[in-house]
Amino acid sequence: MSRCRRAAFALFATLIAPAAAQDFDPSTLDLAGLVECKADVKAYNRFAFWLTGKENDALRKLDWTEMDSGNPLLGQFKLPKPVNVFGYETDSVVFTSSGLMAVLDNVSPQGLADKLGISPMTASPDKFLGEKAIVEKSEEEAGITLKTRIALNISTVDSHPGKTLVGCSYQIEVQ
Repeated sequence: MSRCRRAAFALFATLIAPAAAQDFDPSTLDLAGLVECKADVKAYNRFAFWLTGKENDALRKLDWTEMDSGNPLLGQFKLPKPVNVFGYETDSVVFTSSGLMAVLDNVSPQGLADKLGISPMTASPDKFLGEKAIVEKSEEEAGITLKTRIALNISTVDSHPGKTLVGCSYQIEVQ
């Protein structure tokens, strides 16, 4: 492997941080910060890799209970105590393919979008979907471009009637 490729790989590994997940300290978890897009991709990935690790018993350490979400695209967890996000309390979160969302009861998705400055992409009585980019940047190192995108999302899903999902997606793309 060339020196440039090694440097690029080291940079990529640092940003993704699966190895650092082993050293994750659950007492440092800022769950509201992750939901509210106050973290970076590295912090989110460290937590996500730690949570999904097979040998660390993360759910027990957090006292989270896995729930059936009724949706194969969402992993849902009940929290031991409510967390406050955007001025609302919830004791349930879901993981999507790229982020973490709070599950809010009886909160108007349009009202929440207005409060957070998010324009809907879809807004009907049956479906709401809105997104606002928080971070969009590209960095180049040793001929490899890393594109980072952090976005705040609000949505409704059929599997969660009467609930609004709000949270953050953390994405990094290597080109």
